[in-house]
Amino acid sequence: MFRATALLLALASPAAAEIRTVQSLKSVPDTMDALETAVEEAGATVFARVDHTAGAEAVDMELVPSQLLIFGNPQLGTQAMQDDIQAGLVLPLRVLVYEGPDGDVHVAYEDVSDMFEGFGIDPLADYVNTMESALLSLTDQAFE
Repeated sequence: MFRATALLLALASPAAAEIRTVQSLKSVPDTMDALETAVEEAGATVFARVDHTAGAEAVDMELVPSQLLIFGNPQLGTQAMQDDIQAGLVLPLRVLVYEGPDGDVHVAYEDVSDMFEGFGIDPLADYVNTMESALLSLTDQAFE
């Protein structure tokens, strides 16, 4: 019975979204500062900046430098949620900036059309393309 349930859960789970990762020549805080500035200058809303490293330190644990920016444009996100309210599970958008084991700084985010897979959202919808283009542009600006 357990195997059958596990198999059904595995089959029912959506495929993992593609994670796009690019390298930054800046530190984690400097990359995140540049990303946050780019997001604000683009007119999007920054909802939160999460310092995972500080969270780990608060419970006497260690973690490589890692910060998450949560942001979005309600004009775009609302369209997605009008098509499928459960899109709110993956919105607003998120970008993770972290130091890898090699000491390099990486910027990672989910491919938007992959992120919406399994929802009632057309991957060719204009707002999906706009979100994807915005993520690419904003993460590029974080390196300048």
